[in-house]
Amino acid sequence: MSGLLAWSAVTALATDHSIGQLNPRAWAVGAVLATGAALLPDLDHPGSTVSRTFGSISQGFSSGMNALSHGVYRLTRTKRDSNRDGGHRGLTHTLVFAVIASVITTAVVQTSQKWALPVLMFLFAGLAVRGILHKWHPRNDALMITLTSAGLTALCLLWTDQSSSANAAACGIAVGIGCIAHYIGDAITEQGCPMLWPIPIGGKTWFPIAPPKLLRMRTGGKVEMALIGPAITVLSIWLSLAALQQAGAIPALWGFTFLP
Repeated sequence: MSGLLAWSAVTALATDHSIGQLNPRAWAVGAVLATGAALLPDLDHPGSTVSRTFGSISQGFSSGMNALSHGVYRLTRTKRDSNRDGGHRGLTHTLVFAVIASVITTAVVQTSQKWALPVLMFLFAGLAVRGILHKWHPRNDALMITLTSAGLTALCLLWTDQSSSANAAACGIAVGIGCIAHYIGDAITEQGCPMLWPIPIGGKTWFPIAPPKLLRMRTGGKVEMALIGPAITVLSIWLSLAALQQAGAIPALWGFTFLP
């Protein structure tokens, strides 16, 4: 939901930028990509919810990402960085990764719009469904999520226009926005997030960006589930309606607008 919130906020408020002037079809594609991308950084953790999205395939990929992230951490850490094992909250939790993911997404869609966008939509729709409904179907959840993701992709692509190369840039921006939303969410947890790597802060290249301890929360704790989660959900729905109204998909009924 944080990815959807970030995407809807940017597109609703950036009225003077091209990203705030997308047609409803391009906006919907970006919403799916941003929502899924908000779970993408956790692929560096083989035990995470998102690593189980497509069963053994995504778990294998997650193990590879964990090894890569751990290797980069070991090569670039300073003496002040902890001598930790594992690659979670490493490379994939940095702005460098968000930029790389954005550039690759844009390049792939521009290179082959006929097959690339459906594949990306399928993968990110799966991540989105897994993140929102992570305990949906305990026994056959990978199969159910795969089928649901395929259905969502088919429905969205039947409605969208894949002929415009401008949409490729929007796809890349959506993925970057989703990743950054994840970093901000991690930054307000107890561990923080090393999103500014490799910039040295306090002698650490993997400095965990976080607010004062009083403002942090425990991942999956009562504050997140009872306060932060519902607030993000309400805000993301409201700003999504505002963005769609701005794009012309929702008329201003009786003079009502979602944003002044």
